[in-house]
Amino acid sequence: MDRILDAVMVSPHSEAVKHGMVQRVIESAPQPLDSAQCWAMYEVSTKLFLLGDSEFERDVGREVLEAFAQHHSQEFEQFFNMKFVLNLLHVGYGPLGKRSHQIFHYIQTGLRFVADSPSSLDLFHLLQIEVLRIVCERPGPKLCARVSKLLSLYPQCVPSGNLQTVFCQQLILSISHFQCKSDRDDEILKFLENVTKASGMLQGVWRNNVAVILPSLKELFIVISSPGEGDSVPSNALASVVQYVPLELMDAVVRNLTNDKNISDAQMLTAISRMVDWLSWPLTRNIDKWIIALMKGVATVNKFRILIEVTLMKIEQVFSKLFYPVVREGAVSVLSYMLLSFQQSPEAFHLLLPQIPQLISSLTREESGSGRGCLVQLSQLIHCLIFRFSGFPDIYEPVLGALKDLPVPSENRIKQLLGQNAWATQKSDLASYCHRLPAKSDTGKTGLVNLGNTCYMNSVIQALFMASDFRHRVLHLTQCDALSLMMKLQSLFAFLERSQRPTISPVSFLTASCPPWFNLGDQQDCSEYLKYLLDRLHEEEKTNSNTIQNLSCLSIAGGIENSESTGRTLIQKMFGGKMVTRIRCLCCENISWREEVFTDLSLALPPPRTSLSGSFIIDPAQPVVEEIGPSSQRPTSKPQRQAPQSPSKDKKPLKQEESSVRVVPVETIGSIEQVMPYYSDEYPKSNSMSAVASEEQTHGTEACRSITDLINYFLSPEMLTGENKYHCQKCSALRDAEKVVEVTEGPHYLILTLLRFSFDLGTMRRRKISDNVSIPLVLKLPVRVSSREQGCISAGNLEPKPGGSAYESLTYDLCSVVVHSGVSSESGHYYCYAREYVGSVFEKHSRGSTGAPADQTTSESQWFLFNDNRVSYSSFESVSNVTIYFPKDTAYVMFYRKRPSHQTESESECISAAENLYGEEPLPKQLSEEISKDNMMYLQEQERAARYNAASSSAMAGSPVWLRRQRGDGEADGGGTLWFY
Repeated sequence: MDRILDAVMVSPHSEAVKHGMVQRVIESAPQPLDSAQCWAMYEVSTKLFLLGDSEFERDVGREVLEAFAQHHSQEFEQFFNMKFVLNLLHVGYGPLGKRSHQIFHYIQTGLRFVADSPSSLDLFHLLQIEVLRIVCERPGPKLCARVSKLLSLYPQCVPSGNLQTVFCQQLILSISHFQCKSDRDDEILKFLENVTKASGMLQGVWRNNVAVILPSLKELFIVISSPGEGDSVPSNALASVVQYVPLELMDAVVRNLTNDKNISDAQMLTAISRMVDWLSWPLTRNIDKWIIALMKGVATVNKFRILIEVTLMKIEQVFSKLFYPVVREGAVSVLSYMLLSFQQSPEAFHLLLPQIPQLISSLTREESGSGRGCLVQLSQLIHCLIFRFSGFPDIYEPVLGALKDLPVPSENRIKQLLGQNAWATQKSDLASYCHRLPAKSDTGKTGLVNLGNTCYMNSVIQALFMASDFRHRVLHLTQCDALSLMMKLQSLFAFLERSQRPTISPVSFLTASCPPWFNLGDQQDCSEYLKYLLDRLHEEEKTNSNTIQNLSCLSIAGGIENSESTGRTLIQKMFGGKMVTRIRCLCCENISWREEVFTDLSLALPPPRTSLSGSFIIDPAQPVVEEIGPSSQRPTSKPQRQAPQSPSKDKKPLKQEESSVRVVPVETIGSIEQVMPYYSDEYPKSNSMSAVASEEQTHGTEACRSITDLINYFLSPEMLTGENKYHCQKCSALRDAEKVVEVTEGPHYLILTLLRFSFDLGTMRRRKISDNVSIPLVLKLPVRVSSREQGCISAGNLEPKPGGSAYESLTYDLCSVVVHSGVSSESGHYYCYAREYVGSVFEKHSRGSTGAPADQTTSESQWFLFNDNRVSYSSFESVSNVTIYFPKDTAYVMFYRKRPSHQTESESECISAAENLYGEEPLPKQLSEEISKDNMMYLQEQERAARYNAASSSAMAGSPVWLRRQRGDGEADGGGTLWFY
């Protein structure tokens, strides 16, 4: 019969004819045969099964073998013995190698007919050992799939006892070596199918023996946490393993890993990074759940450095997975967790901003349920992060434009998401763990690290730094060792000006300048901090007479000050102004007045429907001596009218005067027109500037007030009547009175603070007044000039009065604007727009040196946006329109610099002399050496960071072939931060 079968297979007949002849051979299988004949049939059929040249021949061998083994089982049991099987597994069969998957197919077929025989126990024990040996030899996915089929049909072949743990661990190691090296779709699908079958062996073992799971997962963790490059990087096929781990074991597994002291931070970082790579493995369940659980476990043990590095290193890769529907669901879950938990810095979120519009466009075109669901989740996520990291108008505009047609979550929903996903602690020193810092800004400016809600300080420091006259004076102070705070400010300014680092951290300055009632880590009021800082600097210099003398000598030597100003502190020279408060009794016409110094003007927003026609000035007359104290003046009725803060509260003798009333309006030059939001098609292509503000711009409207309206309101008369009657000492009774504030000396830098926070009795909290206030580029402020000073000033620009006084119009140029982004004083973010005053650039522009209108050329000077560690170019248009685009972002503190006029030629000469002096004289030697040393250190840090990033990128697996996409993803540069301690 065996010879007949051989003859049939080598005959030239067609396969159909051969198949009919083979069927006759199979039909003869039940006939009695002796042992030799059976063995001959088994050998022929085995040869065809294993070595057949075609699928037809192999199928014939299998069918004949099955037929004769079924009817002659005893002979087959003798033929299919342990020695024969062992030889197949160790040597192979003829030219067929031992790793051929056909051998396992043959063994699988033979086991059907010996499984119930007495010798099967020994055979199964042999196969247990052989299966373990094969797995230890790192078989490929195809062979593993065949072994998996064998074990699924015959669980008796699964290693037992302690060998089960070894088997699972070795199988994990084998899967870690799987690689798909083909780009063909059919080959990729076959690879994925084989990997799924291979990892399915673990599922079968774990289902029957739960005790094996934890040792198996420990081996898995060792594999993915071990360093490696190139081919030694574990395969993403390991993602198929995790889906079979019962979720009820997740907490125990994560707890064991995160509390294991033998696992280093580097190992945990590598493991989580490689698990994030698994998100590219298609159609695998629960990967995102395991990644998020492990990151939460790491946060529980306060290893935030790991989370920060993983997030910054992998966030762009996770985001890129959203383009592919097959892996989108898991990627969006991990992305949401990473971004909503990484709340100590906007860096991770900002890495994604350039790619967001492209993704939104792609998802919109996709028109699938998966795409629409992802769009909704993405929109919610982005709005949460813009709410959390407010204050980046220049980079958020394109993103909000792309999201304009998508739903916006409510504020309560945003706060809920931010609260439930944040790490248990958001320490200020976490930023020091970020190894992926931005490169030096293209602007050449240096940013400041946010040390945990310290944007209020950073914005103030940058505004002071950009006040160039003040900065020059601070940088070139000598012998100021006794002025500890001033010395720290000098050091900070020097590093901001000359450091090659992209960012520096003002740790020591924060400690030295923070008001004692501020809680570090909490959001604070930048205006309150600014007033405290200037007051501290003033008092420190004032209380050290030796230093004052030295500074005065330096100023005189540079031609900066005259004898009249000798003894004034630097704060007084730069920011100090004077004002007079006059109160006129409407009964006896007695006028009481007091002169005060100020460093800023606190401007209240006028109540709705308040008519502002100008500021009313009371002219002086005959003096009387009278003092205004707490007992003689009651609270006024004007809303939010606050006394100005000043470094000195010295009071002057008060006088009695006769009065007349006239109007002197505050003037504005170069106020730009309000533009439409970017959602509108009516957005103007360019901003038109007028030489003098229109009536609406000067006095404001109900919808939008201007700074000039607020100053006019500040200078307008306040009637003290009813419960606010004034106690007139001349009448010795409470009388109706009129109160007026006049500026008598304009500061070099005029600081204006808008009183945007009021106390809400309903909620018992401070609420924010978010009204838009237009900001003039050039401001003219009326200042009363005494009769003694009139002889020193040309009468052409003054308005002399019969009583012996006149009003000078001082011109101020806008230097910087500190913006508050948020809905209350206890939350939000501060950032600063500023431009540099170099030489006489403002005056040249105002005189129309380029032939353009004064206000237009003035706006051309370069503006910058300082937002903690980020510094970028900006424009006056952005300053003016920020509240239109972002209603929560409102101007809060403004710095104006006084423009020298020909009436004050001596002042102009002094400033020019100061600038020449500052341009030539170097920094103090010790400070200059510190900066040079730190710059050299920074270069060394860059070299180390470059090596670290190169090693990290080479250790990370590339995108698998089924997710390759031709996209030009940018790469972030390395950088460094100087931390002052």
